[in-house]
Amino acid sequence: MTAQPLTKADIEAKLRRLQGDVEQQIDARKGTAIKVAVGIGLVVVVIAFLLGTRKGARKTTIVEIRRV
Repeated sequence: MTAQPLTKADIEAKLRRLQGDVEQQIDARKGTAIKVAVGIGLVVVVIAFLLGTRKGARKTTIVEIRRV
């Protein structure tokens, strides 16, 4: 068995292949990730709104204005 020397071109070719595979996986999952992020954001906004209205109902202030 004779070992061939590793060249710069071999390393670059392997890295380009790996990078291409990773970019394909990222592109395939990007749409799903965006949908999940939007869904989580929407749930957080709804929960904050519901907790705010509940707290506001407990702390309502009645202001009386009297003329002297």
